[in-house]
Amino acid sequence: MKKVAIIMGSDSDLPTAEKAATELKKLEIPFEVHVMSAHRTPDEASEFSKNAEQNGFGVIISIAGMAAHLGGALAANTVLPVIGVPVGSSFGGLDALLATVQMPSGIPVATVALGGGKNAAILAAQMLSLSDDTLREKLHDMRKEMAEAVREKDDIISNQFKN
Repeated sequence: MKKVAIIMGSDSDLPTAEKAATELKKLEIPFEVHVMSAHRTPDEASEFSKNAEQNGFGVIISIAGMAAHLGGALAANTVLPVIGVPVGSSFGGLDALLATVQMPSGIPVATVALGGGKNAAILAAQMLSLSDDTLREKLHDMRKEMAEAVREKDDIISNQFKN
């Protein structure tokens, strides 16, 4: 199975990266976590994404706040899917969201919600599941478990308000 790279622009993004890592572990998807900055270590970020495919990666998750150029810098150097996770820092995270989602034509970065590490991991798993039936079945099971959890909560709450 292809690996997922979780690349943080700064160690302050670690809580969001941990959410992604937790989901990848649940789905038994191999991954690596690194800190690379589009601005402070641009050569390392570029080199990583240029070699990601040959190093066994299938998807890159980019987590960054403020200017949040990391996703675009990584995407510019690979044809692998890049999922951007904007992180709130200044301006309530709007700056990071806009920097992540406003990519030029031809260099897409899929974008999830502010701090959406969990969704980034699930989206990466969905991408990898296109060529992995076992992983796709795990995702179907995850959906069934989520639905059952909602039904259980509905039973509890609706019973509290019965007349």
